[in-house]
Amino acid sequence: MKFIIAVIKPFKLDEVREALSGIGIAGMTVTEVKGFGRQKGQTEIYRGAEYSTNMLPKVKIELATSDALAPQVVETIQSVARTEAIGDGKIFVLDLASATRIRTGETGDTAL
Repeated sequence: MKFIIAVIKPFKLDEVREALSGIGIAGMTVTEVKGFGRQKGQTEIYRGAEYSTNMLPKVKIELATSDALAPQVVETIQSVARTEAIGDGKIFVLDLASATRIRTGETGDTAL
């Protein structure tokens, strides 16, 4: 099993969620986060005053999937979330040792 973490631009979330549902991903966890990378931040105007912030709003998607489906999940997120502009985000794939469905006690791929 694989644990996939994707950090993307917030306005791409609905498109990514729909695309992942289309390939069989039944659930995910979504968190609103802030961060920066090469994009380095942005300038904003608040109550008439201009200020700079290095932390940009992003969305973090976390999901578990089978080894067989993981490459397709990564490709789907990458193709749908891409704007070809700096700050599109990152995708991380980690090995997942185990998973257990609390309600039924199922483990492994069947728990996903």
